[in-house]
Amino acid sequence: MLVAGVGMTSFVGFRNDASVRDMVADAARAALLDAGLRTPSPVDMGVAAYESDHFNRQMSLGQVLSDTVGLTGKPVMRVEGGGATGALAIRTALMAIRSGEARSVLVFGGETNGRSVDRATAIEILSLSADFEWETPVFGAFAAPYALMITEHMRRYGTTEGQFAEIAVKNRRMALDNPLAHRGMSITVEDVRSSAPLSDPYRLFDASLLSDGAAAALLATEDWAEEHSPTFAERPPVAVLGSGSATDRPRLSDRTDEMFPHFAAKRRAAAHAYREAGIDNPPDQIDVAEVYDSFSGAELQAYEDLGLCPVGQGGQAALEGRFDREGQVVVNPSGGLMGRGSAVGATGIAQAVEVVSQLRGEVAPARQVPGARIGMTDTHAGVGSLSVVNVFGRVG
Repeated sequence: MLVAGVGMTSFVGFRNDASVRDMVADAARAALLDAGLRTPSPVDMGVAAYESDHFNRQMSLGQVLSDTVGLTGKPVMRVEGGGATGALAIRTALMAIRSGEARSVLVFGGETNGRSVDRATAIEILSLSADFEWETPVFGAFAAPYALMITEHMRRYGTTEGQFAEIAVKNRRMALDNPLAHRGMSITVEDVRSSAPLSDPYRLFDASLLSDGAAAALLATEDWAEEHSPTFAERPPVAVLGSGSATDRPRLSDRTDEMFPHFAAKRRAAAHAYREAGIDNPPDQIDVAEVYDSFSGAELQAYEDLGLCPVGQGGQAALEGRFDREGQVVVNPSGGLMGRGSAVGATGIAQAVEVVSQLRGEVAPARQVPGARIGMTDTHAGVGSLSVVNVFGRVG
């Protein structure tokens, strides 16, 4: 299954000049133009990705966005999967094409997660991603369950605050070279550790950014691309090689002691995606990865659960720069959620935009991963209660 076109807007703190439909229209137009299409008329269906009616202040937004991008009359599906929404939308499009329901699907996602609502309301809305009846009243702020997981990781493996602070430094530095990023920063481990406390051991600079933004991707069969996409033969084709999704118990208290500091769903999703893609040695075969860094420690845990390093060695890998720009696998060259930012419905799609652009060799030299041929995206919802891993590869 080919990725015929990709596009996205800048991720920013607040777009006071544009609504979510304006941003999605811009991203979708960019994806269509990237595929060489002047109109969306050849596209068979759409998948709309957004997490929250409350942030976007619009019910039944899928139909509104479908009309906005020019797909009125075509089928559209709305997908919601928390932080995994955008990646789940890509997986949904893939399944529609594999089933024969469509030959081409435009995936478009957006969110006004920035300052569309006040901070207290935003925290309340995001806290609903935990189990509202059993955990939200206990945890309050959503940082708390993540903090519990990384605290156990520290106790069990000797991981240190400085090690996951290195990830916060890396991702914000990477974002300095990304013109679409929300906020690149040149900071130190000491800056991270002296920033405002959230939920111990996490500090403000350990956390991701909430952004306004949109992204889109056009998936298609090879024969559709040959027939409709003028740019198909002009550049290296990129395909979706594998996709996996899995769930875990939503409440931390229900998880096993063995897996408490890990994302079990991420392991299952990655294993499925890797099987489909023919990957049996991820650190040697994957060149670039966009990993879900909702918190710096979550990226560290993902190194292990995605098989990029042995379990318990994520902290040492971060300290050694094993996943930095010159590392074995370059992780989050876009800046990740901490640098590029997170407009939730668009996030997994924006990850795909970065990976596809890297595999084509189309990003600026300052952040191009040399010779990249295989890339992956990783997202999750809640505290890892749903995980989606998509693998992309340069073919031919």
